Amino acid sequence: MSGSLWLGAEGQHTLPFIPRQRPHGTAADPLDELAERMEELIAAAVHPDEIAAILESDGMTDPHIRTAYGRRDSFELAEDLYARVERRYPTAAPPAADPWHSSLGACLLRGLVFALPGLAYVLGAPLLAGPADRFGLPFGTVPLLASAVTGWVWNQGLSHRAYTWLGLGDRRAAGAALRTGAPVGAVLGALVALAVSGPGELPAAGFAAGQAVYLAAATVLLVLGRERDLLYALAPVAAGAAAATATGLPDPVRTGLLLLSLGAAAGFARRALAGAGGEAGTADGRPGPSLAAAVPYALFGLGTGVLVLCAAVGDVPAGGAGIAVAAPSAVALTLSMGPAEWLLYRFRSRSRAGLRARTTARGFRRATAVTTAVCLGGYLAVLCGLAFAGTLLWPGAPEPGALRLTGLLLTGTVLWTALLLQSYGAVRVAATVCCAAGGAQVLALVTGAGHPSTVGPVVAGTAAVVLAALAGALLGRATAHRV
Repeated sequence: MSGSLWLGAEGQHTLPFIPRQRPHGTAADPLDELAERMEELIAAAVHPDEIAAILESDGMTDPHIRTAYGRRDSFELAEDLYARVERRYPTAAPPAADPWHSSLGACLLRGLVFALPGLAYVLGAPLLAGPADRFGLPFGTVPLLASAVTGWVWNQGLSHRAYTWLGLGDRRAAGAALRTGAPVGAVLGALVALAVSGPGELPAAGFAAGQAVYLAAATVLLVLGRERDLLYALAPVAAGAAAATATGLPDPVRTGLLLLSLGAAAGFARRALAGAGGEAGTADGRPGPSLAAAVPYALFGLGTGVLVLCAAVGDVPAGGAGIAVAAPSAVALTLSMGPAEWLLYRFRSRSRAGLRARTTARGFRRATAVTTAVCLGGYLAVLCGLAFAGTLLWPGAPEPGALRLTGLLLTGTVLWTALLLQSYGAVRVAATVCCAAGGAQVLALVTGAGHPSTVGPVVAGTAAVVLAALAGALLGRATAHRV
């Protein structure tokens, strides 16, 4: 019957079946390909429904599954895939490193280098001896305070700019910002001190100029992580202050020790900048930080600096004498910045842990409030201890009365809460509240409406309540705690 047609079962004409040779390399089973592609996910699944959920999330519809894999739906396909791949449950991943872990020793070292410069006022007492000034403040207070506030404002903004460059990975640009900004800040502080000096206050203006140079050098060293160099530079001042308190020192020796520490700080800063400038930048092509971005941080430095100075002036009785800027309250506040920094890190670390452990927004807000209270309470306990220690060790320090201690603790509350808000990016609101509180105290002092020792607790208490409310509103949201 060669060349004829075959009749099929229903009498229709069909071609005969002719066996053909299979091509080399048979086509791969699409189900095997899918199992191989999803092997890790399938091996870790504890039930086929997990695989079905993954298939559906990948956009596999039932019609596509029937066409491509010959299975009725995603559940049937998932069962086949589950059966084809051996179970291999992955080991639990180790907990991620806590990005907010910080060494207590490093924070205490920073607090120490914040406070040790206060000993320079003890060593430089002969330069600051004289009658009360035109505002009734101790001799030389105005040029010293004006220079210090100028330095804090300038260097706080400069630090933010340099830290931003470091965050972008460009150490060279950070070094360039410090190399340009630090000398400008030193000159600016010296000129301000000279401009506001009264009759006979030229020695105090000279001391303030040295203070401006030191603040510029310290900013460089702290931003570049050279705290130990700064500690070494302050060693002559610390030793000289101890000797001057115990046995007394001739004025030329006092001046020489001050210049030795100042020269060492400037030399260490220059060496650190030389090292920073030698490294290649890694942020080429990316936009750098704008100058306007540093303004809120400069204002934050202004507000917090004025609050610390008002606390210092509060230690001096109205019309009294003494070096206000080296008062025990100011020393306690500056020394407490080390523990304050560590407690800020602890707050962020515990808040991060609470975010993982809590399952409801209310539970997280409650845990955050408790963490805030614990960390703030710990800081105030440290500040209180430093205040009592300063009262015992500081010659002629006022008694730690209830009003003075209350004002100091309220000021500490404002500073720590403001630093907390700043660490979460709310620097504008923190700067606004601190500047308003500091401005109110300065206005009361200048107009004679009240001494900081009596006005301070009221102003600081009001600012503390405002900042606490703002912190509760911000930090009670889980989205605020993203790393």
